[in-house]
Order: sequence, then structure tokens, then C-alpha cells
Amino acid sequence: QVQLVESGGGLVQAGGSLRLSCAFSGSFFSMYAMGWYRQAPGKQRDLVASITAGGSTNYADSVKGRFTISRDNAKVTVYLQMNSLKPEDTAVYYCKGSRLNVDYWGKGTLVTVSS
Repeated sequence: QVQLVESGGGLVQAGGSLRLSCAFSGSFFSMYAMGWYRQAPGKQRDLVASITAGGSTNYADSVKGRFTISRDNAKVTVYLQMNSLKPEDTAVYYCKGSRLNVDYWGKGTLVTVSS
């Protein structure tokens, strides 16, 4: 059974930085594609960034150059470094792990960016 637990959210001023972490419990973490999604109030959940098992990354246009996704297979953790935060980045951020057409989600961590 895979479980994902996000941490690192909070309140930050515009222009600031946060690093989110997603701790994975279960087996075969290194074989999972991992992603960060976010959902603002009244909006759909959208992809922010993803990283494959091989380390290839993909970003939403709105965060390119500001956010960086990374993974540490030894620590079974995926990170999202968020810099130059904007009020429009305010959302609940979710971690997702995918393997063999099965997705697992964490419960999310709230990021609030004040102007």
C-alpha cells in the first residue's frame, strides 16, 4: 500500500520561496513517476510539475523558471522548490505517484502567497 504525505506548505509573501516535500511509503519508489498538482478554490486540479522514474521533468508554463521538481530515491521523497512566488500560486498542493496505470494521491498541503 502506497502512502504519500506532503509537507512544507504555509504562508509566504509574494517573491518568497517555499520547498514542498512529499514522503513516499511503500515499495518501488524509484519506479514511480511523481508529480505535483495544485487546486485553487473553485478551480480544477492542475499539473504543476512532474518527474519520471528516469528523472525527466515537465512543468506547467505558469511555473517554468520559478519552480523545480526533484526526487531523492534514497530518501524516497520528491520535492518542489518554489521561488518568486506569486499570489496566483495560492492553492492546495498535492503529490501524486503513478506506476502501472495506478495513481496514488496525498492529502495536500496549503500554500498561501500574500501580496
